[in-house]
Amino acid sequence: MCSSLGRTVSSCLRPLSRYARMKDDYEGLGGEDDALLWSRDLEKHYHGEFSFAVVQANEIIEDHSQVETGRHATFVGVYDGHGLARENGKISKDVIRNALSETENGFLTLVRRAYEIKPTVAAIGSCCLVGVIWKGTLYIANLGDSRAVMGCLDGSNKIVAEQLTRDHNASLEEVRKELKALHPEDSQIVVMKQGVWRIKGIIQVSRSIGDAYLKMPEFALDPSFPRFHLPEPLRRPVLRSDPAMFTRDLQQKDKFVIFASDGLWEHLTNQEAVEIVHNNPRTGIARRLVITALEKAAMTRQIPYNEVKKLDQGIRRHVHDDITVVVVFIDHEMLDNINSGPELSVRGFVDTVGPSNFNF
Repeated sequence: MCSSLGRTVSSCLRPLSRYARMKDDYEGLGGEDDALLWSRDLEKHYHGEFSFAVVQANEIIEDHSQVETGRHATFVGVYDGHGLARENGKISKDVIRNALSETENGFLTLVRRAYEIKPTVAAIGSCCLVGVIWKGTLYIANLGDSRAVMGCLDGSNKIVAEQLTRDHNASLEEVRKELKALHPEDSQIVVMKQGVWRIKGIIQVSRSIGDAYLKMPEFALDPSFPRFHLPEPLRRPVLRSDPAMFTRDLQQKDKFVIFASDGLWEHLTNQEAVEIVHNNPRTGIARRLVITALEKAAMTRQIPYNEVKKLDQGIRRHVHDDITVVVVFIDHEMLDNINSGPELSVRGFVDTVGPSNFNF
């Protein structure tokens, strides 16, 4: 089980330079001429439907994402760089945690093999957000600052946002306190640089897959790589690779989950996002969230969105980050359905859909 999930996650952390610009396959909602915006609507999964959208900003897209649907489960992965089988017929927190540990170990093995030839491989890393719905239970594992937010109804039948994950980002005071408590001997564990709190003055996220140079002294980078060079030898890891885990037995009030990279949450609050989903048609909803974030980013930069759409990747990063959004709707009448769900595999920005090869 773990090796299968580990391979799934690992495959989505590979470089994305092979991905060409693609016209998205959904017209409407405006922005249909945005060559860097891709979406897929509306696909079914075992417990309902899902909507999927990605927009590229970096020269080589750093977000990688997937949705895998199987006979009895749904898997969502959002990996922001800087399927799944069963164990004894069950999915659990330990199974997912072990799979991510295997992914980290596999990535570090790759670094060991390539380090002498290409040292900068030690500076490659990724946030990782994984969600699995299996037999009416939602499992989430998170490293970094991608986020899962539930849209649920309160007692007045109003939609409210519930953040299911904790952001592992030094911009949060609680994360800085945690880092200082874990590294009392290091006065430079978090420092303000260019107006942003950063770990060792380099990176904002406190947990990740990869980033070996901040976890193992043998992968230190010398002064010829000033962006990643540490002035003092690394005594012990300053980044963690253990995911924060979350489980939830789905209730009637739980209507959908938004899985998204931090590019979305830079421009939308949790509540704004769930209200957009709740108050609009399902078809195209992930795309609608992305476009709303892009419009806000353009407004902040005082640039019309129509002009932003004309910018090439790389240049566009000055306006917004890569953004990945997957909205998973939960149709409760389907949770107890004894029939098998559809088998699909959808990769963000690749636009491939086919049978899943995972034994849910």
